[in-house]
Amino acid sequence: MSKKAFAIACAMQFAASVGAGSAFAAPPATKDIMKNYGDLAEAMYSDALTKAKDLDKAIDAFLAAPNTETLAAARDAWKASRVPYMQTEGFRFGNKIVDDWEGDVNSWPLDEGLIDYVDKASYGDTKEENPLYTANIIANKKIRLGPKILDATKIDKTVIGKLNSALDVETNVGTGYHAIEFLLWGQDLHGTGPGAGERPASDYDLKNCTHENCDRRRDYLKAASGLLVDDLTEMVGDWKPDGAARKALAGEDENMQLSTILTGLGSLSYGELAGERMKLGVLLHDPEEEHDCFSDNTHNSHYYDQVGMMEIWNGKYDGVTPVSGASIAELAREKAPEAAKRVDDAMAVTLEKIKAIKVKADSGEMAYDQMLAAGNDVGNKMILDAVDALVAQARAIEAVVAALNLKVKIEGSDSLDDPAKVAKAK
Repeated sequence: MSKKAFAIACAMQFAASVGAGSAFAAPPATKDIMKNYGDLAEAMYSDALTKAKDLDKAIDAFLAAPNTETLAAARDAWKASRVPYMQTEGFRFGNKIVDDWEGDVNSWPLDEGLIDYVDKASYGDTKEENPLYTANIIANKKIRLGPKILDATKIDKTVIGKLNSALDVETNVGTGYHAIEFLLWGQDLHGTGPGAGERPASDYDLKNCTHENCDRRRDYLKAASGLLVDDLTEMVGDWKPDGAARKALAGEDENMQLSTILTGLGSLSYGELAGERMKLGVLLHDPEEEHDCFSDNTHNSHYYDQVGMMEIWNGKYDGVTPVSGASIAELAREKAPEAAKRVDDAMAVTLEKIKAIKVKADSGEMAYDQMLAAGNDVGNKMILDAVDALVAQARAIEAVVAALNLKVKIEGSDSLDDPAKVAKAK
């Protein structure tokens, strides 16, 4: 080969390697990755806030004229509000500010008898570990919280906020998406059969009230909706350029900053979504372990959790305000391409498996709670296939952690780590 031909061949090889993202490309700086990470959070929470405000307006319209149509519109607004919020869940577990806040917004499961009337035949009268199991604050103007009495003569944001984790019981939940969900749908009494909650609009009709206390139920729904807007407003502020969440990250060293991203993605993949939200329900065949159990919207919540994790990994969000920039994926592809490809491939498989659940549920053929039923081999397998994919995704994330010489602690779940213990507890 002539010198000229050799030079041309070398130049072509160099160009091809740079285009393929080889070691010749400089990895992104951590400060750029973290800036984009913060921008993603701000954009996602801002979209969640916008949809929460839409929900609040829909609830106002429903309360002004409680009927089947306005109730359906409020329910649709609730479902729409879940789409951007669920995409934010990958910011949990690694960011303390988010973790400390999240319990007021998305706590689940909840003992709904704390809030309103329930079907005693299916729900029961008591629960040993929760003295407030059927406290029904809508029907009772005073309830005992240990040695103290909570005055609920007027139901407002302050009062319902005091119900969260009352008596140190996690299932005492008074605020957030799932409290609102229960107030809009009521209990799903269909078990693992078709159908969601069927609360009548007349539960909020002052002139033709059903199930009593319509005035207090209206106050509760409006307080919960308004508080959701307040809480999301706070979180948007925390992710502003000078917000508390960004400042907290900036105070950590670069390895800890990167570890925060991967902790959130790994923990949501493994312990939270694969374990507590999916595997547990199949182990127990219990529709009460369905994440959005009143509305039968669980398939969408799981799907957008996965979408959000992929967006955070890739540093790209196509929301109202699109965000795109340096990402942890880009860093991994330059420094540990094999490990990065493993995450990319695992995320694609997981999305495929969870999307299959979503398509099946959206078609009306089989809701998520029906998939949980004992003897439903097809439905059980669909969920367990997604669980396996999420576990593989978490293991791939751990491989990136190791390749980048980082340290993370991924949340576990007895459903995955010790299923025999779960069965024994039941």
